[in-house]
Amino acid sequence: MFQRIEYEQLNSRQKENFNFQKVAAHLADYGFDCLRLSDDWQGADFIACHIDGETFLKVQLEG
Repeated sequence: MFQRIEYEQLNSRQKENFNFQKVAAHLADYGFDCLRLSDDWQGADFIACHIDGETFLKVQLEG
């Protein structure tokens, strides 16, 4: 039904979205909820908040 995409064929914005989804999925395994930012805030593309309520990561994606 669906076909896997080829990363190399994505444009830069699509690659950033793809990378966010992949990283957010991995961080979820370690108790993080990821919040995408509409613009780069202090160099971060998204914030990862841990379930402990004390750990926050500023994450910048590379293309």
